[in-house]
Order: sequence, then C-alpha cells, then structure tokens
Amino acid sequence: MGTLTIIFTGIAVTGLAWLVQAGLKFAYSRYRASFTDQAHIQLSEVFLFLDPVQLWFLTVFVAAALGLVAYGLMQSIALTLIVSGVALFCPPWLMRWLRQRRHARFECQLPDLLLSLAGALRAGAGLQSALQTIVTQSPAPLAQELGLVLKEQRVGVPLEQALSSLRRRMPGEGTQLLVSALTIALHTGGNLAETLERIGHTLRARLHLLGRIDALTAQGRMQAWVMAGLPLLLGLVLTGLEPDAMQVLWHTPLGWGVLMLVGVLEISGIFLIRKIVRIQV
Repeated sequence: MGTLTIIFTGIAVTGLAWLVQAGLKFAYSRYRASFTDQAHIQLSEVFLFLDPVQLWFLTVFVAAALGLVAYGLMQSIALTLIVSGVALFCPPWLMRWLRQRRHARFECQLPDLLLSLAGALRAGAGLQSALQTIVTQSPAPLAQELGLVLKEQRVGVPLEQALSSLRRRMPGEGTQLLVSALTIALHTGGNLAETLERIGHTLRARLHLLGRIDALTAQGRMQAWVMAGLPLLLGLVLTGLEPDAMQVLWHTPLGWGVLMLVGVLEISGIFLIRKIVRIQV
C-alpha cells in the first residue's frame, strides 16, 4: 500500500511539474511574440529603429540580473520574482510612455505650425512648398511626421491619403482639426490661411488651459506616487533596523500574501487618484 502511494504521488508530482512547465513555456512564447510585435510597431512610431528581438533578449537579461541582485540582497524568493516581473514588463510601459510623450510634444508644436503655415500661404507660397520650408526649420517630432507626409506624396501617394496616415499615427484633437481643414480645402477651396490661423489660436488657448489644469493637479499626482513609495521605503528601513522581525514578511507564505495585498491596494490607489485628478477638456 505504501509503495503504491509513493508511486501515485510521484506520478502526480511529475504530471503537475510537466503541466506547470508546459504552461510557463506557452506563456513565455506568447508574451515574447506579443512583445516583439508591439515593440516593432511602437518603436517605429517614435522613430527608434531597434531590433525587437535584441530588445527582448536584453530585457530578459536585465530582468534576470536584477532578480539575482534582489535575491542576493534580501534572500527573498517573492521579492526576486516581483523585481524580475517588473523588469520584464517595464519596456512595454516605457514604449507607451515614449509614444504618449511624443504625441504630447507634437500637439504642443501644432499651433506654431498652423500660424506659420497660414503666414506662408498669405505670402503667396503653395501648400507643399510651405510645408517643405516648415519641415526644414522645425524640431522633432513635427519635422519627422511632416517629412514623412511629404515623402509619401513624392512617391505617388495622394496628399489626402498621406494626411490620413498622419492622423492615424498622431490621433490627437489638434491633428484631427489640421487634417480636416486641409482635406476640406483640397476638395472645396476657400480661405485656407484664415482657417488655419483660427485653428492655431484655438489650439494655443486650449494648450494654455491644459497647462493651468496640469499645474493645479500636480499636487494630487505627486501624492499618488508618495503614497505608493512610502510603504516600500518604510519596509526597507524596517528591514535594516529590525531584520529578524521582518523575516516573517519576506520569507513566509503569510508575508508574501500580505505583500501581494499591499501591492494590489497600492496600484488601485494610484489609478484612483490619477483618475480623480484627470480632467477632460
């Protein structure tokens, strides 16, 4: 009876280990494919021409290295897994942040573009020559995006289609207004300079209002990060002062459960505060 129990237990453990290994392998392959596909798209959108496969292997190496450092410092498997997981998921967050930052910079440059374009049209320049002049004098990302529009037009793409591609790459309200105004002017004509000037002044006033809102809500956003960082800092300080008492938190299943609960509450608090201080204009 005892022998059969040992045999069946061994078979069950072996099957469970195989299922875990297969699940981890499937999850690894799926996340790697998703990572490389999204990295290729998002890196090209921000004009960073890196190999997604090399970026993936670099991310895995950094995650493993940080996990080893965390284990060497704290001797905690839970903390090691958390650090490695955060490092593994950081690049997609970073790429999304770079994309949002690029979109915000493009929106901030649009009022100057529209006013310069209106002035050039009033001076008698054509639309394409005015865009070419602005591209040579403007910083990134405005120069890069408009330069791509002009390159597409030079290879035979209609201007309306090139502008639609610009709107798809930069889906902001200012870009929508710019593309709509130029598209309507291409079909119906009209005083394009006056329209662009009016849109430019409107976008400048909107950016000024957004800047004031951003300044007024800065304290709330900072409170979210202070709230998130304070428990972690307090835990590290207590670990240095009372390492024996903190062993329960870092090295027992009960402590790991508490850490997971704290992490969930922290993330929920950050998202809640950011949602409160986010004001739509």
